[in-house]
Amino acid sequence: MTEKRPGFLRRVIGGLWNGLDFTRRLVVNLVFLLILVLVIAALFKGEQPLKEKTTLVLAPKGEIVEQYAGDPGEIAFAKLVGDEVPQTQLRDILKVLEAAAKDDQITQVLLKLDTFGGAGVSTLREVGRAIDRFQKSGKKVIAFGEFLDQGAYYMAAHADEVYIHPEGITMLEGLGRYRNYYRSALDKLGIQMHVFRVGTYKSAVEPYLLDGPSEAAREADAYWLGDVWKVFLDDIAKARGLDADELRRGIDELPQRVAAKGGNLAQLALDDKLVDGLKTIDEIRAMLIASGAKDDDQETFRQVSFGDYLKRVPAPPAGKDQAKIGVIVAQGEILDGSHPQGTIGGHSTSELVRKAREDENIKAIVLRVDSPGGSGFASELIRRELELTKAAGKPVVISMGDLAASGGYWISMTSDAIYAEPTTITGSIGIFGLFPDASKTMDTLGLHTEGTTTTWLAGAFDPRRPLDPRLGEVIQAVINNGYQDFIGKVGMSRNKTPEEIDAVGQGRVWSGSQALERGLVDHLGGLEDAIANAAERAKLGQDYRVEYVEKEPNGFEKFMLGFTSRARSALSAAVADALLPGWMQPQFAGELQRDIAVLKGWRQRPMATYAYCFCELR
Repeated sequence: MTEKRPGFLRRVIGGLWNGLDFTRRLVVNLVFLLILVLVIAALFKGEQPLKEKTTLVLAPKGEIVEQYAGDPGEIAFAKLVGDEVPQTQLRDILKVLEAAAKDDQITQVLLKLDTFGGAGVSTLREVGRAIDRFQKSGKKVIAFGEFLDQGAYYMAAHADEVYIHPEGITMLEGLGRYRNYYRSALDKLGIQMHVFRVGTYKSAVEPYLLDGPSEAAREADAYWLGDVWKVFLDDIAKARGLDADELRRGIDELPQRVAAKGGNLAQLALDDKLVDGLKTIDEIRAMLIASGAKDDDQETFRQVSFGDYLKRVPAPPAGKDQAKIGVIVAQGEILDGSHPQGTIGGHSTSELVRKAREDENIKAIVLRVDSPGGSGFASELIRRELELTKAAGKPVVISMGDLAASGGYWISMTSDAIYAEPTTITGSIGIFGLFPDASKTMDTLGLHTEGTTTTWLAGAFDPRRPLDPRLGEVIQAVINNGYQDFIGKVGMSRNKTPEEIDAVGQGRVWSGSQALERGLVDHLGGLEDAIANAAERAKLGQDYRVEYVEKEPNGFEKFMLGFTSRARSALSAAVADALLPGWMQPQFAGELQRDIAVLKGWRQRPMATYAYCFCELR
């Protein structure tokens, strides 16, 4: 009898396992059937036509960017489960406002800014111009936010009416840059950062050498920051019919003004004419019902969300062989290799340029740049592909967004024309290299590194050992040569001598207006201006369409991107919380990650050159 027990246990355990396996397969099949039902419902349920007197609710979520950051598949999956992608594409805002201006069913726009997460000054100016163009249709834009920081307020100022909550805040602060400096921390750790650079103003390396900015860096930053701030304030003053000097005084005298209002910041904003009224959200709702129409089912004003309206905007009709302007987005840090959207890969972005060059229907390329730079080698790979495109007879026009500095300028210089906003941050023509020396840290810990080599160079790049002066001479010579190559190529592109470029180079940052004065850009204008210039150079007239050249999503990604919001919401209710928990990276950790970005790939390429500018404004 005792010999039968193992068989009995095996049968019991086997039965339990079979039961669990059956349950698992049943759950998987049910989930699959649920998804299938949702897909079929999404495919067969058409969009309901908009009713008259509908309000478009434009509520940007997160940062306004040129292009979603990340892998298209991940973005598609986030949309599938109803998770909000914490970014809004600038092109989508422009497209929606243009379509809504011509749509007879859209009566007005509510610009709701509570979920807005920031944007660069040049991006804000693009949105402001789009709002101005919409208003020419005779339709009203109403802006509302419980709290409007100065980026949100810039957009709101372009509206016909601006309202904040009676307990809300609207405040202009000014522009500035603060960075972490690591010199003392590195000293305490016993780490010496050897820096090799060319350029009095190449301040990207100063956090590793100093505990604060050098006087040269302060001077250069104050110069371009002051110019950008002037444009920013002048734009607001013009939009609101105010005086820019009075706005400046409002900041200078803020403590006295707040005290005079008993600490009521909302009332101060109203009295200073920054806003037109103080209203709660229910009062805004009632106002929009009165100026638009009531949705009796939802007990609110008749409305369509930004996301839903975007899906309604039809793609422009295109013939099979219609001429196209190809727009390539170069956004983020420039890195070696291939990388997803949101960063610029030397190989992946070069591949997009080649793809556009080899497309017979693409007659010209516009490179939209929003980058602080990065790898000098990757920058050169992209520049070379653009040079080949020009040689192939296709015009190349650059449109600089918020930032096109250092490596961002490198990839821009070989072009037929460069457009920048007056507020674009550009220049920073200079390069540097780094060598971390942790030998003192090793000594402090009682650790020692010794060995035998056949030459002095073998193992010379080991950060556990002190930097050999001979290696330092080699690295500095490489940096010197790289800088001469940089200013030589800029000189050829701008029809100037290397000496003339060196005079405005040396790592110094300029605003777009200042860059125009110094011959580093050709025109002041936005993306639409650059596209029009490219079409003119390609002799296309008005018979062309604009196509963004991006990594093509595969079939599964396209399938998920095509889901309607109804299908996404239904699936989200079941699985979103379990699959995609949210988190936020602390500000210090994010800045630290950015500052050490220049060290990426150091072990693979210890003599790499970096064309980087930590000069972003958000």
